[in-house]
Amino acid sequence: MCGIAGFIDCKSTDIEKRQNIAHSMGEAMYRRGPDGGDIWVSADHGIAFSHRRLSIIDLSSAGQQPMTSSCGRFVLVYNGEIYNAADLRPKIVAHKGTNFKGHSDTEVLLEAIATWGLEETLEQLIGMFVFALWDKREKRLILCRDRLGIKPLYWSYNKGSLIFGSILKALKIHPNCPSQIDHDAVASYLRFNYIPAPQSIYKGVNKLLPGQILTFDLEGDRTPKLSTYWNLEEAVSKGQQTPFSGNDQDAIAALENLLEDAVGKRMISDVPFGAFLSGGIDSSTVAALMQKQSSSPVKTFSIGFEDQGYNEAQHAAEVAKHLGTDHTELYVTPSEAREVIPHLPDIYDEPFADSSQIPTYLVSKLTREHVTVALSGDGGDELFGGYRRHITAHQYGDKINNIPRIFRNLSSCAIRSLSPQSWNKVFQLVPASRRPSHPGDTLYKLASVLGEDSDGYYRTLVSNWQDPNNLMLRGREQKGEIWNQKLTNSIPNPVDRMQYLDTVTYLPDDILTKVDRASMAASLEARVPILDHRIVEFSWSLPQHMKIRDGQGKWLLRNVLHKHVPKQLIDRPKMGFGVPIDNWLRGPLKEWTHSLLSEHALKEQGLLEHNTIQRKLNEHMSGTRNWQHQIWNVLMLQSWLEKN
Repeated sequence: MCGIAGFIDCKSTDIEKRQNIAHSMGEAMYRRGPDGGDIWVSADHGIAFSHRRLSIIDLSSAGQQPMTSSCGRFVLVYNGEIYNAADLRPKIVAHKGTNFKGHSDTEVLLEAIATWGLEETLEQLIGMFVFALWDKREKRLILCRDRLGIKPLYWSYNKGSLIFGSILKALKIHPNCPSQIDHDAVASYLRFNYIPAPQSIYKGVNKLLPGQILTFDLEGDRTPKLSTYWNLEEAVSKGQQTPFSGNDQDAIAALENLLEDAVGKRMISDVPFGAFLSGGIDSSTVAALMQKQSSSPVKTFSIGFEDQGYNEAQHAAEVAKHLGTDHTELYVTPSEAREVIPHLPDIYDEPFADSSQIPTYLVSKLTREHVTVALSGDGGDELFGGYRRHITAHQYGDKINNIPRIFRNLSSCAIRSLSPQSWNKVFQLVPASRRPSHPGDTLYKLASVLGEDSDGYYRTLVSNWQDPNNLMLRGREQKGEIWNQKLTNSIPNPVDRMQYLDTVTYLPDDILTKVDRASMAASLEARVPILDHRIVEFSWSLPQHMKIRDGQGKWLLRNVLHKHVPKQLIDRPKMGFGVPIDNWLRGPLKEWTHSLLSEHALKEQGLLEHNTIQRKLNEHMSGTRNWQHQIWNVLMLQSWLEKN
């Protein structure tokens, strides 16, 4: 795991200046690679690469970057891990007789490209990665991102300079990096709590999309060209055309084999490794399959909170005890969690408002005290139908749509006749084992979607501010993939469509962004075995009843886990990984909140209309409504603006 950055200055002849910029870009990424760093600058073509290293595989100098191929044609900077490097290496030797200097996956990636070319190499890779490749012969720069978007890469072409980097901080070092706030991107952020790719907070700075390649020919028309080597829609189509034909037991065995191989490949490391363990289905499955393949207790990590509504530590401890892992847990006080908040704009580099960013950073920080690599369970919900919206749509979608709209609207009014707090009190009558977390907010979400079709239902549920344009003084939201009407034809099943959209939007732009930035702030490498592209492709060959059955999501994944962990340790309502932001805003964060969201502060920033924000803030503070997500969203924007 590392940080990469670089640029081509088409008009630059000052080598020393390029060296200084490249060095400073590397220093901006220090936490992503505290074990070393170096630069490479071409004397002739205005190109510079910068790299920061977190040593994981081949700790010797043979794994240092930037790295030049044995034939001398290619120079590479790379962030990530190629998990099948050991399988590719003998094939390269057999094909070209290459003499490897070390055993790093970086060298395998580079020599694979030199042997087979870019496209054929990408087809064979199993891993997470972004890289920049300079082809000296063709005078061509290539940027590439992994299939699911596990690793980040920003780029910009401005004033004759093509600039790129793992994080925005690195790009901003370059004098030609745009710095104007993109108001359209802010509008999108208000809806999603993140800035959706390919946008960034800066106008003219883009995110490379998952599965995408950028090519820049120095001797051509000097225009960045984008292409795709893998995309999920094609994987969905292929899965639907060649569906899984086995029975339940066949499917369980097939998934377990894939997961075991994916987990095993991600246990390859020259430094200590472990796993995040929440006690939920996904992380427990990963930990179970790690322990199955380990001759000694696997190190697992979790954090707990005093507020039992947000505490999963006891569940994680029970799973760890059953599996026999070497488990470490840390109970975090509210004040310790809140101490992270001032650092969030720096950690996330652009506005980001998924409040689970706080515990994710805390568990990463704890884990880094013991290991350098941690496996995570992210991806199970998207692939196997684990979100409540998937299950609700599967159970009730057709039934609700068959109800005349007038009756749906009346039902919506009936739900809204009680406040969310009142509904929470009503649900206290339900046994704790069957009671969902925050039922009042859930019912209000239901009320807001009763009049919608399936696509409108999805958009409402994933939207933080339902009409962000009304909050913007300038700028308009750009409609992206969740408004893509063509998907109705290519993915006709509404639940499938939700899972697809979650995988191409929410997963890379929220979940994977959160994990990458939080873990890298602690100089920890996080690996996500469930998002092995082979598992992703397999999941789309499965019928829906193997994902959602009997009112439960992730049916197939659950049945793999039940072979290793008893049902009673796992089967409970989904909790999520959060903190009590709603109470903090009314209590210890009240003064900070009022300061950032005052009429004066909002007018000074000049982005948002203050009346609506003030109204929701007042309702939240009085306890009449819970607007924690909307308020936190604006607070994270204001906090980022204050720092930047």
